[in-house]
Amino acid sequence: MAEQTQTCIVLNDVTVVSQDIEPCGDPRICLVGSLADDAETVEAAKKFNVPVVTSETGEEYVSDSAFCTYFVLSDFESPVFEELDKAGVRLLGKPALIELSGNGVLTYTRRPVFCHVMKDAILVFTGFRKKNEVCRLLKLVHYMGGSVKNEIIDTVTHLLAYSSTGEKYQYANTFNIPIMSEDWVHAAWAHRDEVGARATTDTMAKYKLKVFQNLRIVLVGFQEEDQSQMEDLVTQNGGFNTTLEDQQATHVVLEDQTVTEKPPDCPPKAHVVKAEWFWTSIQMEAPPSETLHLFEELNASMLSPRQMFSSPSTPGSRSRRRKRLRETVQHLAQDDSSSALPSAPASKRRSSAGDLAFLSADGSFLDDTASTPNRLAPPSGRSFSELDGSEQIPLSPPPVDLRQLSARQRVFHELVKTECNYVSILDAIEKVIKVPLENNSQSGGPMLDSQELRYIFGNLPPIHTVHTRMRDDLLHLAHNWTPDASIGEIILKYSTELEKAYPPFINFFENMKEMLQKISSERPRFHAFLKIAQNKPECGRQSLQELLIRPVQRLPSMSLLIGDILKHTEKTSPDHVALEQALDKIKSVMTFINDDKRKTEAKLKLFEIHNDIEMCPPNLVASHRMHMSKVDVTELSDSCSGRGDTLTLFLFNDVLEICKKKSKYNSIKSPSRANLHALKSIKTYKHLEMMNLAHIKRIVDIRETEDCHNVFALIIRSNQELKERLFTFTLIQDDITKSTFLKTLCRTVANIACRNDVENFLVSMDPHHLDIETSDVSLTNALSKALKFATRTGRKVSRAFSFNKSPSKLKRAVSTVMSPFGTLPQQSSMRGATSVNNLAAH
Repeated sequence: MAEQTQTCIVLNDVTVVSQDIEPCGDPRICLVGSLADDAETVEAAKKFNVPVVTSETGEEYVSDSAFCTYFVLSDFESPVFEELDKAGVRLLGKPALIELSGNGVLTYTRRPVFCHVMKDAILVFTGFRKKNEVCRLLKLVHYMGGSVKNEIIDTVTHLLAYSSTGEKYQYANTFNIPIMSEDWVHAAWAHRDEVGARATTDTMAKYKLKVFQNLRIVLVGFQEEDQSQMEDLVTQNGGFNTTLEDQQATHVVLEDQTVTEKPPDCPPKAHVVKAEWFWTSIQMEAPPSETLHLFEELNASMLSPRQMFSSPSTPGSRSRRRKRLRETVQHLAQDDSSSALPSAPASKRRSSAGDLAFLSADGSFLDDTASTPNRLAPPSGRSFSELDGSEQIPLSPPPVDLRQLSARQRVFHELVKTECNYVSILDAIEKVIKVPLENNSQSGGPMLDSQELRYIFGNLPPIHTVHTRMRDDLLHLAHNWTPDASIGEIILKYSTELEKAYPPFINFFENMKEMLQKISSERPRFHAFLKIAQNKPECGRQSLQELLIRPVQRLPSMSLLIGDILKHTEKTSPDHVALEQALDKIKSVMTFINDDKRKTEAKLKLFEIHNDIEMCPPNLVASHRMHMSKVDVTELSDSCSGRGDTLTLFLFNDVLEICKKKSKYNSIKSPSRANLHALKSIKTYKHLEMMNLAHIKRIVDIRETEDCHNVFALIIRSNQELKERLFTFTLIQDDITKSTFLKTLCRTVANIACRNDVENFLVSMDPHHLDIETSDVSLTNALSKALKFATRTGRKVSRAFSFNKSPSKLKRAVSTVMSPFGTLPQQSSMRGATSVNNLAAH
């Protein structure tokens, strides 16, 4: 499209900007149709200080060459507009006139302008095939004051694309030119009547072209879970899932870790790309150039070790591998025996990755030489100036013939190899995942905030540091091996640092893993980033979750290897004592970590309980307090909440928190969506009483009868109270037995009292000794329902439970219940009283 030239002229004190149109007579404004009576339009027209006329259709002013007439319409989709447009007159919409009146300048072009929603926007179209669709979009852009170019030049502000592919798409993506969908134009046109509206505002950003817009994608070779997730991502990002039979398919995405050959029936025009193209598209929020990720067929020798071992064996392949392995081992033995020579003899054949995997001490496919320098720093405390060239140790164990090594040296070689692989894993987490995520300038903005980064990776650096130094010392020892070399001293040297480095990571590992899974499922860009990282050689095709579990496994693995070294070390060796101490220290570190983990979990459980109890006392959370046990019970007495109420007892090391279980629907009557959302924030329990364990004088185990099961009682008396109180409960959960809970409770109460006679806190009694009728247990649920119903209907319910002050006799009166269904049999007879002193003597 040719450039338009602008000419600025003044006619009767009115500035008129002309674009490719010769100036005619004096300017005049004609308000067409209903705008003649529109006060806002009339007022705006008067601001130009030119004649203003009105007309139903404007036809009478079309041929009047004495004036340069601007026809103002309220609608560009009416028959009146079409007739005036055919006549080639200057057409403006009401919004355009109002905006121009702000500076008193009338602008006219060869094209009608209804509004300025796309003012200063210069577009290029790409990918559209239907002519009528392109014409419609072109007209709308012009009506909104925008312009369209054929090619992308410096002044282009937006690319309007049909699909996420093509040269213009890649160019715009490279140079950060906004790429918009056709919905953007239609959405902008919907705002045409709003004066001052602009299509370039942030509110229009949602109309950017989606990642896979109108792409037809075939996924081949993926596992069912990945396939389902990828198909959802295709749909969410504007694409279509299709099959190889679809000749209109645009992309065939192959899982290059399992698929070795291009499918023979690929659609002819489709791009055949690797899975990395898909995940990079999600991460970058735009598909990269397909040429960077084209699928290339691999022959068997180029497969990864994992593929080599998992693929079906061809006849004779196993014997050939064994033969190559023997040749490789012989070659390594020759290299070792001739290490003093300037160079080793060349091998007749390059060993495959599968052969090398047989030589790995721990079976890991993470080769520490793949991504690290060939040399490491000298041992701590020494500089390179103090060493000759032979003491600069490579970052891998020396090549050896394992058959020529002693048993002690073979296990040590395995320890060094696994330590090198472990540090390589930590290096990969740091360099491939952590550092890129910390880059704030990453395309599309940060995927994790600083708090999330700290939560996931914050406890790894100390572990990484101590093991890097330990690896260096072990390698130095391996390359300078002597029969009296001390392996135990190296382990002891770093044992204190290991004890400090591991607990923070181990304690929060499960929480960190849950958080990682949650973020990965909620943020496609982050999930795509992890998929890309997983396919990099440094990560050995392992996910971040699989890599992060290695620190959890490392100390037990080290313990086993050190134990094996100790078995093969003579007791007369100077290293025997050091290895024993090192093994004890590693086990001590593991024990400390486990104990610390249990304490941390108990603290976290304490916070969790506190946050789930309504009106919970703030002092429940204390530094010395730890959660011990939890049981659900039904109250048989009236001392706490009421007979038949379901309660929960939280046992801590110094208090017993008694709560009432709440129904989630008590305070929400309507099942509306907002109320259902509010259910998530409702607390499960309501605080009733926090009992000091020092106030528990006796724990009573009620003997089992035919109708009485899982019943127990607590006799409580504090220093401030003159009376004892009796709490009677029946256990209602199956995952913990009554005897187990009572033993835990007795042991905890004895600890508070600093007494060793735990058994004296627990007494066994028959139900009638505490005036408990076996029918009370079976009637509990019925009484509970009656009480609740009576409360709702305003009926009065009286309860009585009392203790005589003297002579310390325990008396009990059963509650009198007025049933709404009729009068229940009253059980008001006074039952036998039991002295508290008698209970104590039991």
